[in-house]
Amino acid sequence: MRHVVEWRVMAERRGGEKLAEFQKRLLDWFRANRRDLPWRRTRNPYRVWISEIMLQQTRTAAVLPYFRRFFRAFPSLKALARARGDAVLRAWAGLGYYSRARNLHRAARIIVREHGGRFPETLDDALALPGVGDYTARAVLSIAYGAPLAVLDGNVARVIARREAIEGDPRAPGCWKKLQDIADRWLATDAPGDWNQAVMELGATICTPRRPRCGACPVRDGCRALRLGLVDRLPERRVKPTTVRLRIAAAVLLDERGRTLLVRSSGPAKENAPERPDDLGSIFSRMWHFPALVVASGYSRSDLERHLRAEYGVDGARWQALGKLRHTVTFREITIEPWLALTDSLPRDGGRAVALDHVPRMAVSSASRKIAIAALAELGRDE
Repeated sequence: MRHVVEWRVMAERRGGEKLAEFQKRLLDWFRANRRDLPWRRTRNPYRVWISEIMLQQTRTAAVLPYFRRFFRAFPSLKALARARGDAVLRAWAGLGYYSRARNLHRAARIIVREHGGRFPETLDDALALPGVGDYTARAVLSIAYGAPLAVLDGNVARVIARREAIEGDPRAPGCWKKLQDIADRWLATDAPGDWNQAVMELGATICTPRRPRCGACPVRDGCRALRLGLVDRLPERRVKPTTVRLRIAAAVLLDERGRTLLVRSSGPAKENAPERPDDLGSIFSRMWHFPALVVASGYSRSDLERHLRAEYGVDGARWQALGKLRHTVTFREITIEPWLALTDSLPRDGGRAVALDHVPRMAVSSASRKIAIAALAELGRDE
């Protein structure tokens, strides 16, 4: 029995030595090769939090100019909390997924009201904030406060799946839990912020989804997928949702004063409710947009005329086609057919009258901005 115990102690010691060597190699590589990103130049929890929200479903290169612009507008958490909702959405315009900006604004106000204007330091308090999930909470707390919490995102999951040769859909609940358990075990608790960023950086720059640069990997010696020839097969690819093609007709009503009508679809979708492909609120990011409706192929302008008459009492407009526009939102490929509709006056109810040439600078979705720019170009008033 004594020999069995001694063997286990030796095995645990060897395992610990291997883990320590793995951690050292990856941390040394990260500290020597990490990208110089503005949110890495500080441990300020506000800046870390904003960067993590912006980086959700968005490439790092695309985030950089928006990050700088956002901090010019809202240099502190209290400044964000004091801001008007439209101002926050304008600063966010172009990044998409506007619910992120709305949640940031709501969370900033909660932090000021309940946490003295400082991002909370406990996991439970962080998770209670709108728009803050397990990954974001762990990332902010580990990087800003040194909390011993391991993150798990797509990059980290890919590194773990390859190093440990784990099969199955990483996003399946059972597999995701297994990956989180391994991430927790890997964590360098004396430098959790650097460690989490190191694993994410490895996944973003070396252990990439396609054509990973295994020869440049600082920890390739322990990679089971590389040894077994499974690098290109792991992690298993998720089945992408079927692309839905939609056709939308939109009316740019224009009165003699150069004003147009913007409307809003019904309120936000219910939490956890499945998203309907033809939900105009989702397509226009639940922001102000031109009157519109989803139409079948072979659309006739009369469908849009009937819609405007029934919903807004508009009749007798002079119509002019603006040409088709292409737009993509998540799994939807959308053809937009915008029409310029000249009218003597705009409806008094059911929307908001604004100057047409002001629309591209408003907090509107990219689809609405495309429509406005097409109308202005037709009128010879290019933005």
